[in-house]
Amino acid sequence: MDGLNCIGKRAKAAAYSMKLLGQTEKNKGLHKAAECLRERAREILESNYLDVQEAERKGMKASLVDRLRLTDERIHSMAEGLMQIEALEDPTGDILYGKKRPNGLMIGKKRVPLGVVGIIYESRPNVTADAFGLCFKTGNAVILRGGSDAIHSNKKIVQILREALKEEGLPEDAILLIEDTSRDTATKFMGMNEYVDVLIPRGGAGLIQSVVQNSTIPVIETGTGNCHIYIDETADLDMAVKIVVNGKTQRLGVCNACESLVVHQKIGEEAVYAICKALEDKGVEIRGCERTKDIYPSSSLALEEDYGTEYLDAIISVKMVDSIEEAIFHINKYNTGHSEAIVTNNYANARKFLDEIDAAAVYVNASTRFTDGYEFGFGAEMGISTQKLHVRGPMGLEALTTMKYVIEGDGQIR
Repeated sequence: MDGLNCIGKRAKAAAYSMKLLGQTEKNKGLHKAAECLRERAREILESNYLDVQEAERKGMKASLVDRLRLTDERIHSMAEGLMQIEALEDPTGDILYGKKRPNGLMIGKKRVPLGVVGIIYESRPNVTADAFGLCFKTGNAVILRGGSDAIHSNKKIVQILREALKEEGLPEDAILLIEDTSRDTATKFMGMNEYVDVLIPRGGAGLIQSVVQNSTIPVIETGTGNCHIYIDETADLDMAVKIVVNGKTQRLGVCNACESLVVHQKIGEEAVYAICKALEDKGVEIRGCERTKDIYPSSSLALEEDYGTEYLDAIISVKMVDSIEEAIFHINKYNTGHSEAIVTNNYANARKFLDEIDAAAVYVNASTRFTDGYEFGFGAEMGISTQKLHVRGPMGLEALTTMKYVIEGDGQIR
């Protein structure tokens, strides 16, 4: 616990120093950090190899090993993410509201850093660089607690980022890593409300619920993704096949992958067969309702729990419905508030879907895989918030700020 207290104190001190930095200084730090990631990619890959070897030895499923594995291209993307954040405007310091009261007081509202951001996450070492970049640009210090699966990768990435900041004369403690990956340490971290202003979990449902239920620090919940694609009766079949195959198979182990397919019965026979065949050709297991199984006999019969499962694997549930109202009801019942899509040529149905689906991101005729800070033009992202307070959806720079009122007077008293 003494070690955690020390980390907390260092982060608090760094947060004070960070809020005094201007945009030019922050951009210098981000630029150097991106350069160092590229230049030292070989060191990162060597550390990541140790993590991947251990994950495979433990029998981790392939989609999760893919989330853990780094490549030259993925390291380049991490560096590119930092460069994109460098190019974005720093939102801190913006005055969003200004009004003169009858008594002469000038009341303004200013965007400021949150302070110290804590992040608990699982086997995605790219989160280490993304979290640093977003927090650094917004003047926040960040304390990271990654999973044991990625410990070698995370230690090396944090080492490189800290050394980059030191070279530029910037506070190294803007990023700190808790190297003890035990559950006990994670639980203690959740109680560090004396030092940490907000805690963000990134990972599976178990991790997220543990943080939500046990943290004494305010939590921004980045939820799981049981994402649906609904094929409306007027859908273009070629478009539907392309969107579902992309949504399900482009990358299996991510939160914006399509996990559930819903099909209107009027297009069902043609659409279910074409889509399921295309998915099965890609190695995806189909778990469908009875009507789905009648059309596509090689599918297995879905259980109730299948409709609410984020598989993160080559499995998809399929449900046939009789109306768009039934589709919306089914999706709102089983979704996790992440990303939902409709494929349709009917304008009224598209508007109804957009209006009535309860999720952070709702699509018409596009893949759910676009729910991502990079794709939305935010640079990197801190995660996809599925809650409704403070932020919702991909969390870019503004999500890591808060407001304070700034009041100027000339001697007024009440």
